[in-house]
Amino acid sequence: MNTVAPGQNETQPELNVERITELSEDDLAALCEAADAAIIEGGGFGWVNPPGRQALERYFRGVLLVPERELFIARLNGTPVGSAQLVRPPRNNEAQAFAATLMHSFIAPYARGHGLARLLTQRVEEGARALGYFALNLDVRETQEAAIRLYKSLGYVHWGTHPVYARVRSQTLSGYFFYKLLKSAPENTPSGKAAGTKDKAP
Repeated sequence: MNTVAPGQNETQPELNVERITELSEDDLAALCEAADAAIIEGGGFGWVNPPGRQALERYFRGVLLVPERELFIARLNGTPVGSAQLVRPPRNNEAQAFAATLMHSFIAPYARGHGLARLLTQRVEEGARALGYFALNLDVRETQEAAIRLYKSLGYVHWGTHPVYARVRSQTLSGYFFYKLLKSAPENTPSGKAAGTKDKAP
């Protein structure tokens, strides 16, 4: 017979991260609520103050329409509590076509402590590998200490610091830039194909 220690839940929370191409109204509402909470807490979204529900809804719907962006949703017990974006380089940037960027990653404060931020980052990495990218870039504010510790623990390399990266409530903050190699260095190929590109039908 299993026993449960005092204060310990009998069931573990259900964690899930998925790449999505559409949002239901319920999921959109939950995601906007999570974004609001993360913005208020200073969790790395671009906004300093919550822009309002309509603006957030337009924002997330817009992300799904951008061909170069993949939206990943983190769920806690089935409810969206965070997200991240995998951003592919524009087609005219052939010199850096082997690298993608992890952007706007956040988990709502009320959903932290379960490992969702780590799982979210790993799923974005898997998505980047599946698309053929060799490297993943990201940048964070200096105040995002938990995120910085997470990225370092996952093997991201801090390669530079921007001393005038952001302005938050009249305070100038530095920004830390990281990269991670997802596979061995890209090789020259006779086809000349860039990472992340797909064959087009004739």
